[in-house]
Amino acid sequence: MAAGDPPNGTPTARNLSSGGTIEPVREILWGTSTGVRKYETATELPEEMRRLVVKLMVVQADTEFASIQQHRPWLDRAPTLEDRWIESRIVADEARHGLQACRILRDFGEEGQRFIDELLAKREGEHKLDAFNLAFDRWSDVGAFTCLVDRVGVYQLRAFQECSYGPLARAMPLMLSEEQLHLNFGASVLRRMVQDGAKYYGSADEASEAVRKWYPRALDMFGHSNSETSRRAIEFGLKRWTNEEARRRYIAEVTALFRTIGIELPDEHRDRHVE
Repeated sequence: MAAGDPPNGTPTARNLSSGGTIEPVREILWGTSTGVRKYETATELPEEMRRLVVKLMVVQADTEFASIQQHRPWLDRAPTLEDRWIESRIVADEARHGLQACRILRDFGEEGQRFIDELLAKREGEHKLDAFNLAFDRWSDVGAFTCLVDRVGVYQLRAFQECSYGPLARAMPLMLSEEQLHLNFGASVLRRMVQDGAKYYGSADEASEAVRKWYPRALDMFGHSNSETSRRAIEFGLKRWTNEEARRRYIAEVTALFRTIGIELPDEHRDRHVE
């Protein structure tokens, strides 16, 4: 069992009927308050935990809105009708996810609304994480980003599953199911470029170049390996894993995936800004 995982035998959800209806767990599953009822309103949160939830939701919303700006030019530039349709789905999903994060921020009153106003005013190049300040110059960027960077986003969302703040925990299932489309799409784009070459709006070399561009930025997104904030998030029951634990899981997954696609990943320390 990795550090930050729920105790052995602890369910993450309960089946209520043979039809598979799921009820979210009501108690905190890990951290220093394991077994206590989850927090349900912003006013219940201890001050340090309150600040951390706000910080996490600001970053989450910022990535969603930034991703819309990156994808938007490709709504009418993607190479096939199906690709354009999926691009529109991705943009709609990111908008909904950003709205979800902002709804959580609204629970924090004037402070939360101030952050929302700042988020909505941000333009390209003004975002917190490097990966969201880079343009999609070629179709290969779209494929590598959705396959690699969106996959990091899924790890971040999984870390929040059944967390100690009820409103955040309940937002996770739909967000995770929608993000899966993005990952599959990105892998498909890269695989088609490798297999079909220039016939498919690019080449295998362009796909490999895009992976070299986005893989370091994806690894940076997990944050500093020895982050005190990540350890406190586990203690509060907000996140399951430390930054480095999540990064190790991610590296193992994408290494196996890219072996099947036929693209070699660069060294994990190459061109890194955050380690």
